[in-house]
Amino acid sequence: MFGLSELAVVLVVIIAVLAAKRLPDLVRSAGKSARILKAEARAMKDQDRAPETPETPETPGTPRIIQGETLPPSAPASGSAERAGDTPPEGRPAR
Repeated sequence: MFGLSELAVVLVVIIAVLAAKRLPDLVRSAGKSARILKAEARAMKDQDRAPETPETPETPGTPRIIQGETLPPSAPASGSAERAGDTPPEGRPAR
């Protein structure tokens, strides 16, 4: 009758015919996965080869300097009721 190899070929053909709509997507996702795996393996090899130097020259205890605008102490804070247009009505205390 049929041997094991012939049965396997018939099953592969049946699966290919039934899964013809999904087969390109499956092959595409398998290719993407293989590329990602290859890139990660290459990155790990590059990381092992590179000497361990920190990417930033700062030590962990060094404070960072952030450029910005400083307000004088007499300026109202950004949530207070003294801002323009936020004055409480007469007879009501300010929050």
